[in-house]
Amino acid sequence: MTIVDHLACSYTGTRYEAGKLHNLSAEGWPLLVRYDLPKARESWNREWIADGPRSMWRYAPVLPVKNPANIVSLGEGWSPLVRTPRLAQTLGCENLWVKDEGVNPTGSFKARGLSCAISMCKELGVKKVAIPSAGNAASAMAAYAAAAGMEAHIFMPRDVPQANYIECMSFGAHVTLVNGLISDCGRIVAERKAAEGWFEVSTLKEPYRIEGKKTMGYELAEQMGWTLPDVIFYPTGGGVGMIGMWKAFDEMEQMGWIGSRRPKMIAVQATGCQPIVRAFEQGTERSEFWENASTVSSGLRVPKPLGDFLVLQAVRQSQGTAIAVTDEASLDWGIELAKQEGMFVAPEGAACVAACQQLLNSGFLKPSEKIVIYNTGAGLKYLEAYATRFPRTDGPLDSLSMISPR
Repeated sequence: MTIVDHLACSYTGTRYEAGKLHNLSAEGWPLLVRYDLPKARESWNREWIADGPRSMWRYAPVLPVKNPANIVSLGEGWSPLVRTPRLAQTLGCENLWVKDEGVNPTGSFKARGLSCAISMCKELGVKKVAIPSAGNAASAMAAYAAAAGMEAHIFMPRDVPQANYIECMSFGAHVTLVNGLISDCGRIVAERKAAEGWFEVSTLKEPYRIEGKKTMGYELAEQMGWTLPDVIFYPTGGGVGMIGMWKAFDEMEQMGWIGSRRPKMIAVQATGCQPIVRAFEQGTERSEFWENASTVSSGLRVPKPLGDFLVLQAVRQSQGTAIAVTDEASLDWGIELAKQEGMFVAPEGAACVAACQQLLNSGFLKPSEKIVIYNTGAGLKYLEAYATRFPRTDGPLDSLSMISPR
């Protein structure tokens, strides 16, 4: 299976032994999994992947699970890459694609990260897991913990989408609704985990969720014939997907699968919570806590991403940018995408469409560039948000509704 070699602190490079339970490094930074890529280059051919499963586990050698029996999979990954010509024409570009992560189990890209993390928990003997979540990560963890027979403890803001709460309860998780933000939920998990015997799988506070999410980068390269687009738009809350893809691009280059050219990485946030955008504009390495964070895009309501410095590195090294859009623009473009292309996406994904319009209009992007937008979730999980555009009203009965059943 895996060619994992060791773990490394993402900031200092300090090495840690693989195959053991870890949260953050001793210095307090996220840990990253490192692989024996020269060995992979000698023993693994990218053309063999086509014979693998139609899931993210087709890339098993560069995922951390050693024993295949420990893989907890619900069919996550290998999401469609859809060309959207009508939307492209509306936006004023020529080559626009949407990578639709909303078709994953539990309706979001979070399935990738939690499949990998729960698989490693199973391999390392964990019985109880805990997570703070803005919504979709909680749903995914609850599902994979149920599939693995683990006890799941979830802490979510009280105003998360109803779909997330119902999912978690249905999967048998222990759910606590918190009057606050995901940062408040994270504080509760940190305070209680030792006494309760929970292993914490918070964003970037363990090394394996990022490994599942990096497979979005592998898939994109494979689906595009082992080339990369000119531009990637990514909705950035915790930013793990962008960090993971950037890691994947580096791994593929080291294995000789792609060249050194990279897409412009565009971090998209909401105007009501934009710590990455502010840090990018100010030229700082880290972000500052965004006070009074508020947005209908619950996945973007992360006031202080732990991996902010890694997101900012990817954006700057790729000559990309960070941009914030309003909730109104996100919902409007989500509806436009649905009308034009038949794809009902999460407000987070729709925010990327709004950002694409802005950057095309400003001249930052050329109409000829090949652009990929990542939609991270299904629109059906955000009915409360979209309901503001389609309120039900009591009106006159039409002729069909007046027909009495026989």
